[in-house]
Amino acid sequence: MWLIGQREITTRLRSKAFVISMSILIFVILAGVVGGGIASQIIGDEPDSTSIAIVPDESATLDSAPLDAAALETSGFAVTEVADRSAAEQLVQDGDVDAAVVPGGGSSVGLTVIALTDPPADLVQALSAAPTVELLGTPDDDGFNILGYLVAMGFGMVFYVSALTFGTTIAQSVVEEKQTRIVEILLATVPARILLAGKLLGNIILAIGTVVLTFALAAIAMFATGQDILLGDLGSSIIWFAVLFACGFALLATMYAGAASLVSRQEDIGSVTSPVMMLVMIPFFMVIFFFDNERVLAIMSYIPFSAPVGMPVRLFMGGAEWWEPFVSLGIVLATILLLVRVSARIYSNSILRTGARVSLKDAVKRG
Repeated sequence: MWLIGQREITTRLRSKAFVISMSILIFVILAGVVGGGIASQIIGDEPDSTSIAIVPDESATLDSAPLDAAALETSGFAVTEVADRSAAEQLVQDGDVDAAVVPGGGSSVGLTVIALTDPPADLVQALSAAPTVELLGTPDDDGFNILGYLVAMGFGMVFYVSALTFGTTIAQSVVEEKQTRIVEILLATVPARILLAGKLLGNIILAIGTVVLTFALAAIAMFATGQDILLGDLGSSIIWFAVLFACGFALLATMYAGAASLVSRQEDIGSVTSPVMMLVMIPFFMVIFFFDNERVLAIMSYIPFSAPVGMPVRLFMGGAEWWEPFVSLGIVLATILLLVRVSARIYSNSILRTGARVSLKDAVKRG
């Protein structure tokens, strides 16, 4: 089995198509990391000024100065004067200003800052003492989470490209050996199950190695662009992605090999592997379109084919309990045990049958 696995590894590493495709994947991931770091720095260097409404009060102070429009504008705020608290609250509700400052409140500064969903930190810090802060609404969870989107796309893309590339490679290898009848020579010395296991072993090692290399280079890029805090937040998510990816790919690889053994020509690979390909594509698009939907991600976390992307994204978003990844892993492993037996049976019963396509029903029943 190890000899067959070694042959698979060396054959793929010598393939120009494999090297080019993996290089493109790594380049895209690194470009996304570096681009995200540059964008965050640009955004951070150009903060927007906070617009506020005030109800002037001679007894209130800002750094021991009278609270008036001139004092606040000097501190960098865009100021709108209103007559009373009701008018100030209305401007905040309508979104015309970010916050309002009105007299009164239980703080030592004698002021109350009114905001809609989040306290304006720059305004609170500018006041001589901490004012009372009132929020008129609940925190807005419907905004677009660009960081969550990029993380979800990163996990989804690595899973999609790696599983599709190596799965297709396994299918092509199975059909090539069957078409050239090399498999008959191989089966004279090793059982069909060992031949299948060796193919899976070699490609699983390559796939995991590619993922590890990709994330290692991404980690270096994060350090280089000052995103080490984000890397710390991704720590557990990356570990669980690697574990679930290894198991998920083993599951898909077994299905690719079993499906490919049903045909004898390279031209027919697409027709038998398209259902397996859909199991790779669906999680990729689901995690991108529903990366901020906790219910959809929770369902994906417990489906064996989507757990490698659904669970890591939930862990990064903080929506998963500590025990949930272990349950997800258990479901994936149980599914592997079931489908490996079925795929190995299909492979063993079909690998020597050339010519017309072997029906799935016949492949399962034979022997």
